[in-house]
Amino acid sequence: MQIEIKGRNVPVDDELREHVGRRLNKVARQVSDLARLEIEIFKEPNPRVAACQVAEATLYLKGVTLRARDASPEMVHSLNLVVDELARQVKRHRDKRRHRREAHAAALERRANGNGEAVRGLAPAPSQSPS
Repeated sequence: MQIEIKGRNVPVDDELREHVGRRLNKVARQVSDLARLEIEIFKEPNPRVAACQVAEATLYLKGVTLRARDASPEMVHSLNLVVDELARQVKRHRDKRRHRREAHAAALERRANGNGEAVRGLAPAPSQSPS
């Protein structure tokens, strides 16, 4: 997985990059090596907002884009929240794909065994006797 970290008017130091890399280890194992992750960190300029440190993540996978955004008073905490949200989304996406694949395989197996005459709403034509 390719990880790109950008800071909007916020410096991105090596310690922050290493922390993100460690936290994303689990997610990186579940997605393709071709997946691209963009993380953008910034600070909200409004002084009345307590959760001013914001982290946004966009994960580009084959056919789907997953996004997460979280804010908190600490940047590291915001990054942890974003990584947790992405991990949940990746797990849900993988489970959904696995379920579809298993359902498709089961339908093919039923059709091959001859039990699938009524597949997709196709009922056998009623026999008509000549009068």
